[in-house]
Amino acid sequence: MKTRIAVAGCTGYAGGEILRLLSVRDDIEIGALTAKASAGSPLGQHQPHLSALADRVVADTTVENLAGHDVVFLALPHGASGEVAAQLGEDTLVIDAGADFRLRSAEDWERFYGTPHAGTWPYGLPELPGQREVLAATKRIAVPGCFPTTVTLALAPAIAAGLTDAHDTVVVAPTGPSGAGKSLKPHLLGAELMGSASAYGVGGVHRHVPEMLQNFRRLGAANPTVSFTPVLVPMSRGILATVTAPLATPLQAEDAHRTYADFYADEPFVHVLPPGQWPMTQSVLGSNHIQVQVGVDAAANRLVAVAVLDNLTKGTAGGAVQSMNLALGLPETLGLTTWGVAP
Repeated sequence: MKTRIAVAGCTGYAGGEILRLLSVRDDIEIGALTAKASAGSPLGQHQPHLSALADRVVADTTVENLAGHDVVFLALPHGASGEVAAQLGEDTLVIDAGADFRLRSAEDWERFYGTPHAGTWPYGLPELPGQREVLAATKRIAVPGCFPTTVTLALAPAIAAGLTDAHDTVVVAPTGPSGAGKSLKPHLLGAELMGSASAYGVGGVHRHVPEMLQNFRRLGAANPTVSFTPVLVPMSRGILATVTAPLATPLQAEDAHRTYADFYADEPFVHVLPPGQWPMTQSVLGSNHIQVQVGVDAAANRLVAVAVLDNLTKGTAGGAVQSMNLALGLPETLGLTTWGVAP
């Protein structure tokens, strides 16, 4: 029997990526495809790469249209998921690809997002210790942000092993503009973006900061801090995060690498590269794969971890599908690949 799914926000980047991953699966039936402003238009007008679904007409995002499905993906703007999710039945698996249910702290939510906190759902990052068991027993999943996924998996082995307490963590992360969605913004125009790189969200104001700190605490950091600077670069998708943090005690690079290799030895989607090889975004393009490398800056007594992922796949839609598989009792890797597209 096929699992019937609906995607709210099907015309956006995240919604399109969810459909790209699920449309080729024999065990999935694609039901309602909904949006707001583009309701009534054919999906092919917005997602021309999804040729098998091109003639499907986009419906309005209403509870009536989303009801009756086994799984509902919400790929909606921040603040829009709570009202919709509250009206869906408890027997429906609801997976929110937005930020509405990621944060535990209402104070953090209101400070960074400026609206009332909708609540907290189980966090869709299976690689966190114990999280697979949580996801296997829930009907509500909050998909992590793309930057927190990258940064958390870059530093998780070090925090868990006590190599660092994550206090004074510094992150610089170039990324492509697809993470900002399809809404027209002047700084995302091709003429502005091509041949240029620019920092944004500087000074601790980016909305993913509290999510990173929340994850560091879950891994055992008592008083983590992070200075996070995202950098917009002219590639459509991808994140390369360089994460540095002070070492608890002096450490050799080979020992750090061994710690990382052991921590991720059984992870299907996380690959620690051989010593001396550093991650490249093109290696993970279109895949649910995250590549990690770690080194030691002995002069500064700091750990240096670098991680790459595709912000639309492992960073959003792939993570959502991976979590869905776990919640449905299916093989976690079903329909997902570690094979990137290069060059």
